[in-house]
Amino acid sequence: SVEPALHSGLAGLKVLLLNISRAVTHDVLITFSPTEGASLLNMTEKGKTGKIQLPKEIFLSLSSWTARVVVTVLNIQQLGMFQEINQTGQVLDNTVVGITVGETSISGLQDPVKFTFSHGQLSYGITPQCVFWDPSKGVAGGWSSSGCVTQPGDNETVCSCNHLTFFTLLLNPALDESTAQALIAVATAGCWVAMAFSIFTIAFCIFSRCRFRSEETLRTNLGLHMNLVGSLLLLNLAFLLNSGISSGTQPRTCKVLGGLTHYCLLCCFTWMALEGCHLYLLFVKVLGTYIHHYLMKLCLVGWGFPALVVGVAGVIGSYGEYSIQTAEQHVIARLCWITSKYLLVHYITNCGYFSLIFLFNVAVFGVVTQKSCCLQGTGVVQGDRKAWKVALVAMGLFSLLGATWALAFLTHGTSSAPVLYLFTILNSLQGIFIFIWLVALYYPKTKETTGSLSHIIKHDKTTTVSQE
Repeated sequence: SVEPALHSGLAGLKVLLLNISRAVTHDVLITFSPTEGASLLNMTEKGKTGKIQLPKEIFLSLSSWTARVVVTVLNIQQLGMFQEINQTGQVLDNTVVGITVGETSISGLQDPVKFTFSHGQLSYGITPQCVFWDPSKGVAGGWSSSGCVTQPGDNETVCSCNHLTFFTLLLNPALDESTAQALIAVATAGCWVAMAFSIFTIAFCIFSRCRFRSEETLRTNLGLHMNLVGSLLLLNLAFLLNSGISSGTQPRTCKVLGGLTHYCLLCCFTWMALEGCHLYLLFVKVLGTYIHHYLMKLCLVGWGFPALVVGVAGVIGSYGEYSIQTAEQHVIARLCWITSKYLLVHYITNCGYFSLIFLFNVAVFGVVTQKSCCLQGTGVVQGDRKAWKVALVAMGLFSLLGATWALAFLTHGTSSAPVLYLFTILNSLQGIFIFIWLVALYYPKTKETTGSLSHIIKHDKTTTVSQE
């Protein structure tokens, strides 16, 4: 016999208690709704209900004649439960459904429990995934798909799981396989081109530094740019090595390669910050004092600080194999990177670190632009052409060393594919942009016509910007 014992509702919590006999000869069908809770009969509004199909195998294996079935429908937004750290997907309707039968844990079912989640037509780029709450995952628990099979449909998704616990449907933003393969091809080709132009840029900087040995400010500027380009060269090389040999590599080798890739990325971010600091000191503060071993100190920060961060991340075991999946749940790439278990390390050391650098560079760009306009208004900068070139170089620094990477914050959601293409193309071709920018900036053949935005001198207590 099947007898409803209790159907009560609280704020965000609805429970259905049933006494079910082991003599049941058919599957038990229960419906649930985020608003109406769970019930034996489909009494809720059509099209907004889900279904739970309990196989008779569960009841035939019971030790007692009857067992209590508890179906719990939770609104996790109201209750503040099941919050996973670094969760990327969204829980459908903020609804989690929990099921228990009897007093024992049920797992390893041959005939799985089936959940049907109704969701209507999903937006482009959203992938449904059947998951359950695993208390042993991470520090405070997390969502896992082990033992569950996802069968997506047009307006509903069927989840077949071989155990009983708390289940839900995650809506994950994802790419289709063709788009993902195209992005990988664009990034790979762009990295090869960027490496070639990075080598050209480094050679150009070395040539220019040798040519103007007496211009200490110019040599410092070129040395700073050369280190930034060098970090980009190493990052492109690390990416190519990673994408080429990460699949099937030994765990220890993958950890080393993941740490190397992370180190090169942090070096790029750090040298972007140093470019901003250098620009601020020379253009805004206009320091006239000589800083002993200035470029060497910058190198200690630019190459040393990332090594410290990577060393700490390596000690806690953050690096390993990381899989990139498409909307069809196909693994298209396996990279040696920060593992999914330690995504918090990624958000702090990469996203958070770059956010601070980007905000600082935006502030510096605003101050430099204001300073340039003031100098032009007071007549310190002579001629419209000079002011235009000052603004152009400032915009070049801002866009090349920050704006393209900031596009990564716009790559989440249903319309991220165009932004991903733009992000991939601009950053993979960054070496070309920097080469063109430096050649246009430092090409003049005489000392009088050679300078940069950061080449500032004092003359008769008046700040003069040399940008010709």
